[in-house]
Amino acid sequence: MSQKKSRSGGAAAISGDDPEDLSRSPPLQAVLLADSFALKFRPITLERPKVLLPLVNMPMIEYTLSWLETAGAEEVFVFCCAHSHQVKEYLEKEGWTGKVAAGSIAVTAVESHDAISAGDALRVMYDRGVIHGDFILISGDTISNMSLKDALQEHKDRRKKDPLAVMTMIIKQSKPSILTNQTRLGTDEIVMAIDPETKELLYYEDRADSSHLYVTIDKDILTNNPSLQLHNDMEDCYIDICSPDVLSLFTDNFDYQHLRRHFVKGLLVDDIMGYKIYTHEICSSYAARIDNFRSYDTVSKDIIQRWTYPIVPDVISFGKCVENRLHRHGIYKASDVTLSHSAQISANSVVGSATCIGDHCKVLNSVIGEGCKIGKNVLINGSYVWDNVIIEDGCKVSNSLVCDSVHLRAGAIVEPGSILSFKVEVGKNVSIPAHSKVSLLRQPSNEDSDEELEYADTNSGVTDSPPFCSMSNGDQANVPSEEEDAGTSETGTCGVVGYIWTSSDTGIQEEWRQSIAPIPKEKLEELKRALSVGDDDGSEDDPNNPTVPHKDDSESSVDEDDDHISKFETEVEETFQRALDGIDQDNLILEINGLRLAYSLQHADCAGALYCAIMKSALVAAHSTNGTLLKTTAEALGKWKDLLRNYTKTVDEEMEILLKFEEMCQETTKEFAPLFSKILPFLYDKEIVSEDAILRWVEEKEHADESDKVFVKQSEAFIQWLKEAEEEDEEEE
Repeated sequence: MSQKKSRSGGAAAISGDDPEDLSRSPPLQAVLLADSFALKFRPITLERPKVLLPLVNMPMIEYTLSWLETAGAEEVFVFCCAHSHQVKEYLEKEGWTGKVAAGSIAVTAVESHDAISAGDALRVMYDRGVIHGDFILISGDTISNMSLKDALQEHKDRRKKDPLAVMTMIIKQSKPSILTNQTRLGTDEIVMAIDPETKELLYYEDRADSSHLYVTIDKDILTNNPSLQLHNDMEDCYIDICSPDVLSLFTDNFDYQHLRRHFVKGLLVDDIMGYKIYTHEICSSYAARIDNFRSYDTVSKDIIQRWTYPIVPDVISFGKCVENRLHRHGIYKASDVTLSHSAQISANSVVGSATCIGDHCKVLNSVIGEGCKIGKNVLINGSYVWDNVIIEDGCKVSNSLVCDSVHLRAGAIVEPGSILSFKVEVGKNVSIPAHSKVSLLRQPSNEDSDEELEYADTNSGVTDSPPFCSMSNGDQANVPSEEEDAGTSETGTCGVVGYIWTSSDTGIQEEWRQSIAPIPKEKLEELKRALSVGDDDGSEDDPNNPTVPHKDDSESSVDEDDDHISKFETEVEETFQRALDGIDQDNLILEINGLRLAYSLQHADCAGALYCAIMKSALVAAHSTNGTLLKTTAEALGKWKDLLRNYTKTVDEEMEILLKFEEMCQETTKEFAPLFSKILPFLYDKEIVSEDAILRWVEEKEHADESDKVFVKQSEAFIQWLKEAEEEDEEEE
């Protein structure tokens, strides 16, 4: 299968792994679960399996298979259940299955119409008798660029010493939000207890499975393990290295249905058999599972921003589509896109092949699929528009997902968090309320089931004549009259063609947790109030309750945040120092990206930390060579400007550099203070910071204290020149 090698291109050496280094007898095998056995992507997954849903214009399973190939897997068994015919057709069409060339990955589809859980799937795999040694267990909605070499070796070494070590789970650090108790992927906190020496997993609790705000650890765990680490800052990557015993354990115990809720927790409390699970933590690599719409949004942005490199759209290709090219500011665009001169594509956006975008359109932080037709004056912000979608003039789509062949008529508005499934039509000037789900398929009556197989097979994508649905949204959409309902009016010109799915009251209240839409400000304020009330128990005023000296909570939080940032900046500086010794720039970017993920920080934090490291290197160079500081600074910034640009794709990120520069001049490296007004124009000339960022920095200083305006006044001549140049440009326009 020679095309698979070209498809992965340079991705074949993610970490320099040589498949020959891995065990050759038996070959390294993988079981890929192509069925999610969950409801979180309904109504979309009633018509198409989750693993075939486009992620940055490429099916999710394509990322997973590409990674398995580069990680050294030689045989992959793709287990498919619901919509199995679609999965099998895809694998055949894209050349993953069939006769393979020497050295290529062998992919085999395993079909079952009886499995309704991951446990059932693994029991089928056991009955087939195709797994002959240690294997990788992964779901087809997992994206990674990690090397398996170390984790595999650790697993094999443990197995030689202890045959009861049946599984190694891949985990990574992910600081949950204090307010929402969620990770950045929209999943609830997972609490793990791990032996710090052996890395054995001693306790596992998914907070989504518990209504309690506390965890209960068996006293025997504490007694038998004098040293353990309790984590609520670890993310389960759902990549497991398993021994063949795992399959037999599922067969012996039919209570095991869910991989974590039943199997992992069951093994941890089983004192009779004594099976053990271990963990392998990754730090500088990427791994994430797309569990809900929020993680779909987050992982999409990570791919666009190249945290998953080399598993990115311009390195691995898909099908016969036109090649995606990466442009400045993280914009991916196919070569045959028709784009109006007045249209605006912002940073971190993707536009697919054969798509046409009309006059005065704005595409902001969004992904547009192939063959879309977008009219004039359309705003698409933070959204995902799949293939062959028609969006007429004046429409607005905000933080929503629009599936294939949807038609939005002129003036339609799609509010944040909405999901429009395949071929839905939205009428002229109709507004879809936030967090709505619309589909041509009826909502199943059984919403608490973990399977979609029966509904998928009985419907097969065929619907009744789609109804008109009115939106309870004031005068923005009207109920059609009997004449209109009978077909006398133009289809879709009033209301929506499709079924509006309903949610329980609790479902509506909790939509924000797993939605593509940002968390509403009012919800954050509500959570803040609840947190402050919960913390205010009056214990510090109790004379009978001795405590350490009281420190204001907000002050403590600020100190912790400052310490967190300080540690991150130190690690970035140390990483950059290694680059001065000759480390490749691409590897440097990967390391910094890994640190960003480990510390749960933003691009702006990377920009500030990296700028600080570059400036400090210039200061060291000036001292060591007896050169002028201005000269060594210009040389350092000139050399590393392209590296900095990786983290300055927005005005906010550019401003972080200016603010960090101010801070350095005032506190840590005051040697730069007299040179601020000379270095600032150099930053502008080298396009490290833009005119917009500088003028906004000046604007924010207008009402500051005089002590905070020192560097603005020092740069007054250059700032005045910028303002005059801007005025001249406006006059010319």
